[in-house]
Amino acid sequence: MSNTLQSKSELFGHPTGLFILFFTEMWERFSYYGMRGILVLYMATSATAIDPGLGWSSKDAIWLYGWYTMLVYVASIPGGWVADKFWGQKKTVLIGGLTLCLGHGVLAIPQDWAFFTGLFLIIVGVGGLKPNISTMVGGLYPEGDIRRDSGFTIFYIGINLGAFLSSITVGLVAYYYGWHYGFGLAGIGMLLGQFVYMWGQKYLVGVGEFSGGKKASKSEKEARKKPLSKVEKDRVIVLLISFLIVVVFWGAFEQAGGLMNLYTDAKVDRYIGLSWLEEIPAAVFQSLNAGYIIIFGTAVGGFWVWWKKKGRESSSLFKMAVGTIIMGLGYIFMMFASKEASAEAFGKAAMFWIFLAYLFHTIGELSTSPVSLSFITKLAPMKYASIMMGVYFAATGFGNKLAGSIGESAQLEHYTAEMVVEKEAVFPLMQKDSIQLKAQNRAIIVKYDYPINFDKNFSVKTRVYPVDNNIVFQNIESEEDISYVFDLGEHKEALLVKLNKREVTQENPFHARLKFEKDSDAIQVLENRGDGKNYQASFVLEEEQSAQEYKTFMYLTLFTVIFGLLLILFLKKLKKLTHGAEDKEGTNYEETEGFEIADN
Repeated sequence: MSNTLQSKSELFGHPTGLFILFFTEMWERFSYYGMRGILVLYMATSATAIDPGLGWSSKDAIWLYGWYTMLVYVASIPGGWVADKFWGQKKTVLIGGLTLCLGHGVLAIPQDWAFFTGLFLIIVGVGGLKPNISTMVGGLYPEGDIRRDSGFTIFYIGINLGAFLSSITVGLVAYYYGWHYGFGLAGIGMLLGQFVYMWGQKYLVGVGEFSGGKKASKSEKEARKKPLSKVEKDRVIVLLISFLIVVVFWGAFEQAGGLMNLYTDAKVDRYIGLSWLEEIPAAVFQSLNAGYIIIFGTAVGGFWVWWKKKGRESSSLFKMAVGTIIMGLGYIFMMFASKEASAEAFGKAAMFWIFLAYLFHTIGELSTSPVSLSFITKLAPMKYASIMMGVYFAATGFGNKLAGSIGESAQLEHYTAEMVVEKEAVFPLMQKDSIQLKAQNRAIIVKYDYPINFDKNFSVKTRVYPVDNNIVFQNIESEEDISYVFDLGEHKEALLVKLNKREVTQENPFHARLKFEKDSDAIQVLENRGDGKNYQASFVLEEEQSAQEYKTFMYLTLFTVIFGLLLILFLKKLKKLTHGAEDKEGTNYEETEGFEIADN
């Protein structure tokens, strides 16, 4: 495996192969982030909607999201191992890309088996592609080449260009045409990326080749058998410590696809009132991070170049620590959003809080993520280059799982109750509306009727307070007690204790949005259509949910900022273990410095 060969062909002062990898990764990230942007929303959408989702609770959706995003990156360990031991990076990226194309294609099929099969294939495909294509970027540059960091930043902008385009286009396609059309568009992006990679092989000669086969030189074979030196072992220790930073950073940052995605959908005022788009789909807000990176990538990189020229601390570990702190400070704006939304019952926060939070998250990311990619290629021993990159992405995966666990903890368990009245008794709780139905030929039919007559969901906003040994659910619109509509069963006592403990009264009530939904199995029986039976109500107390979200945002802020400061405190000791790995920068290719996008 040659990690020091430089392609003779150059474009804009960098090896042409960089731009082949740039566009390959751009389209691969288009497919991944496009799918990720609608994944949680698809799982949490009711199975009875006009474009049905899986009908999972928000808590369960974030749970699967956490496991999926973890496994996507943990698969980078076997992906890196296979590349180092058998195929080389170039071939592993090719096979991983083909597997991804298949996975996205399967995911576009509207069947439960296809959903889980598609996720599995995507996990395997990303595991083969992600760590190895990043290592190939490092292999384009000789040791000590000052262009390496800026090359990774160009590569990183490609990642986010794909994420930006997909978050808007896939989100809108899913909004207008359906979830599976959105998944299908993500798959088309992956096909384009695979075409670019296969077409551009001539610009990647000598990069990412397998060094353990018959074609390997004698020196390469000896390097693979040689035990690690003291310097190499120390550098591996620093890399492992840096992976802890990665876990913490992504554990906080990756709330974007889960908690912040659901929060934006439920508690942010997204209304814009355009004739063709009344409100912005929540998934589209996923484009903010990528858009900010494209806008501010050069500025942040330029700052670090200026900072370094001033002779100030600019090591990779320092940048990662500062980036973690800045990213954490972004959650202060989510705390403000939570306060604004909870100022009144069923209130919503202004959109600009989300814009500000993602801005700080992005500035932090620009100081952390591309730095860590470059840092690995500087410190990792040659024979473990792909595996160490795989461990880095596995750390990213553990960060994603941590993010899922944090987001899951922010979602309170729903109280559930059985509806115990005939459907005519709940007509006063809802209004007739235009209900869209799909005919067998997939044509849309519009009926004007009560939702319950077509097994559709309906919700009621209520005040909740205890009276003697009972719980009153007062319809906000009619001021009537609707407790007779459903039976809380075993949940009644626990809820009553909680309300009394919180000193809730009629004058100072809590609030709940009761969501009535028919059992998914009963919906499949045509004879049950519109009978009003098998309905369940589910709800959380709005005040408790808001308090839980506020605490989550606050703890994310405190933990990331404190962690970053502690890292800076021990910076000198950690830098000693690198044995000057970054001191060689600038010895070659000084003439290209003016082209640098960033020194990170």
